[in-house]
Amino acid sequence: MPDLVVGVDGGNSKTDLVLADTEGRLLSWVRGAGTRPHTEGMETTTERLARLGRDALAEAGLPGTTPVAVGAYFLANVDRRAQERLALRQLAALGVAERTLVRNDTLAVLRAGAPDGWGVAVVSGAGINAAAVHPDGRSARFLSLGDITGDWGGGLAVARAGLGAAVRAGDGRGPATRLRRELPARFGRDSVEAVALAVSAGEISVTALHGLAPVVFATAESGDAVARGIVERLGDEIVTMVTALLRRLRLLRTPTPVVLGGGTLQNDQLLLRDHIGTRLAVGAPLALPRVLDVPPVAGALTEALVTAGAPAAVQQRLREAVAARKPPAVCLD
Repeated sequence: MPDLVVGVDGGNSKTDLVLADTEGRLLSWVRGAGTRPHTEGMETTTERLARLGRDALAEAGLPGTTPVAVGAYFLANVDRRAQERLALRQLAALGVAERTLVRNDTLAVLRAGAPDGWGVAVVSGAGINAAAVHPDGRSARFLSLGDITGDWGGGLAVARAGLGAAVRAGDGRGPATRLRRELPARFGRDSVEAVALAVSAGEISVTALHGLAPVVFATAESGDAVARGIVERLGDEIVTMVTALLRRLRLLRTPTPVVLGGGTLQNDQLLLRDHIGTRLAVGAPLALPRVLDVPPVAGALTEALVTAGAPAAVQQRLREAVAARKPPAVCLD
């Protein structure tokens, strides 16, 4: 009998969990809410993950008590070793798998996009983070606690910057921008000021602002200078993170894979990609940037399969299956 494995990519806005077996069959793919232990607590987060695993078993037509050999959990907002150990203890106590691994979600992108398992990975989804692994196994990453540790980027930051720039254009503090006209319709409001007031009053959640990011990108692509400046700021921050990690691991003189993943990097944002490529060519000319061509959960699944001893052919078959399958559109929890 083949063993069952689970690969989990827990981002800020959503969590993907794929159930497969060591013969190369993709049995189910379910989607839940994001992993936010910093605001919800680790116990709530791990209980939700365990429930999502039971949902995957049910979708595959298996009892909820069916044993899973390996679970590989790559989770956003689990940025320190102590947090990884806490998540591991709680997931193990919940019995999610006979063997459980916990990593930061940036490493799922690296696992999925760097065939030799080393290099730099950047995740720019709702938030932003990056990590690097040296060929000898040494690693480097960032504390990544938000504003207090100097972090900026991801879709939510782009959205907030776009809204702020549009308000400033209206009150005389900033240059004119088409964002004033384009952004309000996303929330059915008459003006960007009305959107800002609704956020302040709690009528629109701060996290819902993430939905404005595609509007900012589209406005930038159409030639709006203010929107373009926001997108280029994101590109600059990504290049800063990459070069910092390369410098810390002394890889600036080594051809190094740089895997770009997450919604703002994998959704055909050509302006952003081109800006990153241009800046890296100057600051880290030996960096080898590539946009991840599969959902990041493919990297988590690969790690689970490797741990379970599945052959390379099975790993490749399931990578292709994840790439070919349409992700679930509905969160189950």
